[in-house]
Amino acid sequence: MAKIKFTKTELKAQQDSLKQFTRFLPTLQLKKQQLQMEVRLSTEQLEKNLEEQKALVQRMAGFLELFSRAEDVEFLEGLVRIRNVVTGEANIAGIAIPTFDRVEFEPASWDLFDTDWYVDDAVQALKDAVSLREAHKVLEEQHRLLSAELRSTSQRVNLFEKVKIPECRENIRRIRIMLGDLETSAVARSKIAKKKSQEAAEQAAS
Repeated sequence: MAKIKFTKTELKAQQDSLKQFTRFLPTLQLKKQQLQMEVRLSTEQLEKNLEEQKALVQRMAGFLELFSRAEDVEFLEGLVRIRNVVTGEANIAGIAIPTFDRVEFEPASWDLFDTDWYVDDAVQALKDAVSLREAHKVLEEQHRLLSAELRSTSQRVNLFEKVKIPECRENIRRIRIMLGDLETSAVARSKIAKKKSQEAAEQAAS
């Protein structure tokens, strides 16, 4: 515990600090609750994304068997090239987090008469897989930022609840006791001085 001065000025400073901590604590607690909810939602979104990726891989299994040759795979990958990943930004509990919008692909065309019927479906499935993968990256960053903010906010709540507020209350208690003792001593000294003064006056009069 930091050293304190047993003065009225220090008492007021400790009382002001206590008011400040108790005023800000509910806001921090509310922020912590909001972040806990957001982290849970973020975890659920990550799990949902992984489930969708898994389901898509299973759906694509049949297509992949049809593209057994290396040149076929190269051909398919050439039809699905990323031009841009479009992201945005949202504000959650006072922090900025990235949001996923969509993946823009390079234009691609192929001869419908010279390719097998399943190429269209394979291209779309591959685009969906790429989009899910890019969305997962953004979701991971969301989760990282929210988790970091939750840790920081939880530390501040604990600091206020378990350290700062109890410390201020204890300091106020100690200062009040000391000031009370000093006041009592001052009154006692005043009475003794007054009594001595009266005795001196009586002796001089006699």
